[in-house]
Amino acid sequence: MICPYCQEEERIGVHSIRERRYRCHGCERTFSETKGTIFYGLHYPIWLVTVVMTLLSYGCPPAAAVAAFFLDERTVAAWHRKAGRHGKEVQETQVCQGSVELGQVQADELCINTQRGKVWMATAMSVFSRLFLWGEVSAHRDRPLIERVMKKVRQAAGSLPQAVLFAVDGFSAYPKAILKIFYTPLHTGKRGRPCHLPWPDLHIVQMVKSRSGRKLKEITRRLVHGASDRVYEMIAHSQGDLGWINTAYIERLNATFRARMSSLVRRTRSLAKTVQHLEYELFWSGVVYNFCTVHDTLEGTPAMAAGLTDHVWSIQELLFLKLPPKPLHGAL
Repeated sequence: MICPYCQEEERIGVHSIRERRYRCHGCERTFSETKGTIFYGLHYPIWLVTVVMTLLSYGCPPAAAVAAFFLDERTVAAWHRKAGRHGKEVQETQVCQGSVELGQVQADELCINTQRGKVWMATAMSVFSRLFLWGEVSAHRDRPLIERVMKKVRQAAGSLPQAVLFAVDGFSAYPKAILKIFYTPLHTGKRGRPCHLPWPDLHIVQMVKSRSGRKLKEITRRLVHGASDRVYEMIAHSQGDLGWINTAYIERLNATFRARMSSLVRRTRSLAKTVQHLEYELFWSGVVYNFCTVHDTLEGTPAMAAGLTDHVWSIQELLFLKLPPKPLHGAL
């Protein structure tokens, strides 16, 4: 346990067993067990908050949780917002911290109906580990949306170049955003901005779908950047020898999000009110998928397959995770 005030870890003692409070012998301050977690200040039993957040992470409509546990809908919405903010911070500190071997990355977008019109949700995942890397929600399907996702994917990979294959749909913003972000600066000693060299083992393939109305007419697979031989080597490593160029894995992940996010269920009456609420839902469902959901093909969770943890997390463990404090602006 770490003191939330001075970050002391070794000199923590029990202050009150009944009230579950602790004392830091470094700064001599006391703090509750829930200090620094989403349970702090809720005035509800930990088990109740855990059960409600578990149900919401698996697609239970908030109205059902309100009726089942005699809660106010504003209380459930506030818990969901807290869990979503916590999930986003967990994703940033645990996944986007530079130690993920990307391999093959697939990315896609979903068009979502909200109470204020249509919005777009872009997501990216690593195929080998099935790890959800990042997601963004925007009112527009444009290049800035894709760039925000790719910047976080780059943070997950770290600063050093690695072998990575991007399999995406036919949206023209993907190749431009990927080549803009996954580069190494070439310093020549001359004035001006250094030349940007794409990573040497970077490859981009696209699945271009042609439709006649709503009916799928034709699928064209094309290599945008890199070497075709290397592309199939990386596909075989992440999908097996029978793999081929596709975006099936990210489409399955998006189908999981549709099932686990009540705002995304087709013909639902629980539409999201704002983009911010949809983002909270996305990250709460995403971290539960990464750290708490066991895949039969992986014999563990995506986070375990990616080497981010050594065990399956419970939802309560995820909610109790205390994150390091954010640095103050301007601090040295």
